[in-house]
Amino acid sequence: MRLSVNLFMTLDGVCQGPGGPDEDMRGGFDRGGWLLPHFDDGCGAAVGEWFERTTALLLGRYTYDTFAGHWPHVTDPADQVAATLNAARKYVVSSSPTGGAWADTTTVLRDDFLDRVRALKAQDGDELQVHGSVRLARTLHEAGLVDVYRLLVAPVVVGAGARLFDAEGPAGSFAVSRGTVTGSGVTSLVLEPRDFTSATATVEGGRDSVRG
Repeated sequence: MRLSVNLFMTLDGVCQGPGGPDEDMRGGFDRGGWLLPHFDDGCGAAVGEWFERTTALLLGRYTYDTFAGHWPHVTDPADQVAATLNAARKYVVSSSPTGGAWADTTTVLRDDFLDRVRALKAQDGDELQVHGSVRLARTLHEAGLVDVYRLLVAPVVVGAGARLFDAEGPAGSFAVSRGTVTGSGVTSLVLEPRDFTSATATVEGGRDSVRG
């Protein structure tokens, strides 16, 4: 299975609390709900495409508890996202049992979860997807385990908050396999990681040039 990270992000890189003021106030974050004023049909279509690619989810405990308190109650058969979330295998990185709050849930202990993720990736399947769970996503990114990044980048900045990419993380480049802008100005990106590259601006034969 390929491992994908699927996140909402601000222009300044924050992924925390996109869905509401009270969604994730850890660390004193008080600017939640920044995505919804910009979430339009184009965003919904992008998210729908994300969920078409998976039958297995990897979640942090906070995100799991948030999802488990909401999605099992969404029973509309026309809601593709709810149907996928409720039917998918769910692996939760946690130091304590989940209590069976949501069907088909397996707890992955924090101490050895990277090895467990590597084992899951070695299995046959479509995608093992991370949604929300930005701290988990950042750990997987820094371990070099992410194969695909799908980001909806909203035209808003919020300042401090949890980020996927931070100053302590590794350098890298990305191949953009898809990039579109929705009607409300949200950028939908599909990125695949590459080694970090750089270049130098120079003058060759009297012409402004770039040397790799």
